Order: sequence, then structure tokens, then C-alpha cells
Amino acid sequence: MKLVTFEYLGNRGFGQVLEDKIEPIDTATDLRAFLPALMRGEAPTADRRKPIPLSAVELLPPITDPSKIFCVATNFHEPSRSGKLDPRFPLMFTRCADAQTGHDQPMLKPQHSEQYDFEGELAVIIGLPGHKIHRADAMSHVAGYSCFNDGSVRDWQKHSTQFTPGKNFYRSAGFGPWLVTTDEIPDPTALELETRVNGVVKQTIGMDQMIFDIPWLISYISTFAPLRAGDVIVTGTPSGFGSSRDPKEFLNDGDVIEVEISRIGTLRNVVQQDSDPRAVMFSQ
Repeated sequence: MKLVTFEYLGNRGFGQVLEDKIEPIDTATDLRAFLPALMRGEAPTADRRKPIPLSAVELLPPITDPSKIFCVATNFHEPSRSGKLDPRFPLMFTRCADAQTGHDQPMLKPQHSEQYDFEGELAVIIGLPGHKIHRADAMSHVAGYSCFNDGSVRDWQKHSTQFTPGKNFYRSAGFGPWLVTTDEIPDPTALELETRVNGVVKQTIGMDQMIFDIPWLISYISTFAPLRAGDVIVTGTPSGFGSSRDPKEFLNDGDVIEVEISRIGTLRNVVQQDSDPRAVMFSQ
């Protein structure tokens, strides 16, 4: 099933997407709280409201307030890595919940930078909590999958060897449009990702090309951090993002980025220049 978090007539809710409508669910306060019941096999219970047209709602990130968002870099076998040894361990960083935005919502290009970049990725959403999870058991902890655009502010990312500043600008990453449950995607390695900017294909990769696959990542991450329902693992991007190109191609106000993953759908965001007058500029 496809599960969404949405805002409608000033109220937040979540529900199941059925064709072009949303069947609201009234069994938990939000989608994150519902995931344990989903993992137990409990069918969602519709609330008393009528189905809501999908076109009438504002879609939010499927999980609006995950306790943890772990992101992986350098995670694909591809021609650009020819002749290079695979890393022994993944390069990882974290995102804050408010550094993400939903499908068809603007991704904010910071005033502080002219190096705003795109990265299409597969997001894995944890449904069953666990700590020190064995790789053989890892997939039983997955509730579903979504699309992610790991919008990156490259100059702030490069201020030091730590990625945190460049990965956490407010509403700089897209997440959505929905969570697709694992029963619809029994083999995530069969998924194919494509990222487009203004309709032009920039990135393509198959998930079977991951260096560190999903079970390995879950086992590795859960070794140092207990995973909770609703936690998100963003599994890495292939080459083709703007700063990997010659010449470099960074995002500008009005650019449209689409991250499409087979069997999941398409996450669409438009870049919007942040013009907050409170901005403080920094220089070295």
C-alpha cells in the first residue's frame, strides 16, 4: 500500500492512497506511530471522514519527525569508480527533520550559497524498532520505501571535513511522495532510480549496484544507534549530480527536480530562492 502524510483544510493527517484519493486512517496520531501496528500485520482502519481527493491536499514528508535520518555517501559500483577500491565502511552523515520537505513543495535554495545541488536517492523507512540487528534479520525491520532528494549546499558542506552544515539547511531536501510498503516491493535491489532536472536525465542507477546493501546498512547503523519506528536511512546517490559534472551544474530558482524510482513513483520539487530578510551572511 501507499501511505501518505498530508495537510488538508488546516489539519494534518495520514492515510492510504487509493488511485486518486486518500482514505484517512484514524488508528494513531501519525504515520510514524502507526508503523508498529503495520508491522504486526494489522489492517488500517478508516476514520469517519470521506475519502479526500489527492489533488486537494498538501503532501508532507511521509515521516515528518523521524527521530533519526541517516544518509550514506559513496555507495554505488559504477564506471566513475573504475580503478578505485571500494570503501571498507560507508561515509555517513545525519539530517534534521526540518531540513526536509514534501512532494510538490518548494526546496529552498539558501541565500548563503550559489552551489545548491541535487542527489536522487532511495529512502528506507524503519517500522520495527531494533538495536544490534543481525544482517539476516534486517529486512524484517523495514516498513517501506520512498524517494529522497538529498539537496546539498556544497560550499557549506565543504567548510570542513564534516558534512553537517551543507546537509541541514531548512527545507533543503525532498522526501516523498509516499511510503510504499514492503509487500509491494519484495526485492528492493530490482528498483531503478532516475533523476531529472527540468526534464533532462542527470542520474540513473539500479539498486543492485549498491556497495553497502540495505541489510548491511541496517545492521551497521543499529550497532551504534538503536533504530526506532519511522527512522529513515537514505542509501546514497550515483554520479551525475551537479558538482560531479564538467562544467558544474548547480540549481537555480525555478528549476524542477524529479526523482523517480520504479514501483515507488516520482518525487517532484521546484527550487525556490530563500529570501528571508533575517539571513546573516558569513565570510572567512
